[in-house]
Amino acid sequence: MVKVFIELGEILENSPRFIDTRFDLGEKGAGREMYNKGHIEGALYWDLEDDLSDMGSQDGRHPMISKEKMTRLVQQAGLKLDDYIVIYDQGATPFALRAYFLLEWAGFKHIHVSRSGYEELKGKLPVSNMESVLPHTSTIPEWNNDKLLTMAEVRKVVAQEKEGQLIDARSNVRYKGESEPIDSIAGHIPSAINFDWEQLKKNGKFLEQKELKEKLSQLASIDKPVIAYCGSGVTAAPLYGCLKEAGYENVQLYVGSYSDWIRENEVEIDMTQA
Repeated sequence: MVKVFIELGEILENSPRFIDTRFDLGEKGAGREMYNKGHIEGALYWDLEDDLSDMGSQDGRHPMISKEKMTRLVQQAGLKLDDYIVIYDQGATPFALRAYFLLEWAGFKHIHVSRSGYEELKGKLPVSNMESVLPHTSTIPEWNNDKLLTMAEVRKVVAQEKEGQLIDARSNVRYKGESEPIDSIAGHIPSAINFDWEQLKKNGKFLEQKELKEKLSQLASIDKPVIAYCGSGVTAAPLYGCLKEAGYENVQLYVGSYSDWIRENEVEIDMTQA
């Protein structure tokens, strides 16, 4: 079973490379400000929109970055494929898991997300307010393209031409189409089931592996491909990571998500699923 999350004690036993991904969807620049005020010593900062998304693309609200941009990102960060990497954010937010997905896509072999947020980590680890600058590397990613689904591939899943269970990580009222505060069209991708990602966390931490398995293992057969999506591809990342932690063997992410899907496709309204 894949171990996505790492506990504080395990961090202390290793000497990881840290990546700080704190962010605020409502206040651009807040994450960088938090980092500048203090971060785990040696940590790099990756911004959701500047680094982990292609905001110039029309493929959803937080579109997937290109292979070229991801390659530059890891090289400028001085990362190597075998590095032991720990990613953190405020705790139980989607941003560290977005970075986790991208690093997994790029073929990094030892990546974990801290179950603790920065406030807990800083009580046990050295902190700094100095920018971390490391020598660049020439790392060439080993792409795991099977982790990432495009709109065309999702269409095949909807048409039952490709195996997979779509899982919508948004709130149930958005899934059912009762309310849509962000996107122009209410509803969900046809054939998708719903699991609100907020159920994956408690008291500022993601649930333990046993609890995640209890909550998630009934969504689909454990060996069936499952595809996480949300509104813009951000909150689908925690569902993606937690499905892996719960033992699903074939987990994929539709980064474009609902905001990309509605550009060209029909949606479904379901007023019955609770």
